[in-house]
Amino acid sequence: MDDLTDKNEKQPKVTGIGGVFFFSENPEQTRNWYAEHLGLEVNQWGSSFEFRNAHKPEEINYLQWSPFKNDSDYFKPSEKEFMINYRVQNIEALVEQLKSKGVSILDAIESFDYGKFVHIMDAEGRKIELWEPVDHVFTEMGGKTTK
Repeated sequence: MDDLTDKNEKQPKVTGIGGVFFFSENPEQTRNWYAEHLGLEVNQWGSSFEFRNAHKPEEINYLQWSPFKNDSDYFKPSEKEFMINYRVQNIEALVEQLKSKGVSILDAIESFDYGKFVHIMDAEGRKIELWEPVDHVFTEMGGKTTK
């Protein structure tokens, strides 16, 4: 790996969309409608879209689409009807950069087998989820995905 590639992979930044989450009056009915009419492969959380990493075509990446019950507090303290999850690299350094710029960090970085997560607020009061994924865990889990 050359120095430029190594530097780019360590640069703290967003690398793509990791998920789209939105309120729904009836998430189960919404999931089923999208499955029936638009062909999404759905599960209890929504649908995982599978795609290839442009810089590592052998690597499968995922984007999560999920309707949430209208009264869910998962988006709090935001009052918006949706939340976007951004795929990031070097989440620890990114959080430090954001803190130094006065961005509201809502929680500590949490680690799971499938990646690290933290939540921030944007300038207009939207909760944003940052995710440093470990995609191969989803691949190893199997399950249906939307392609």
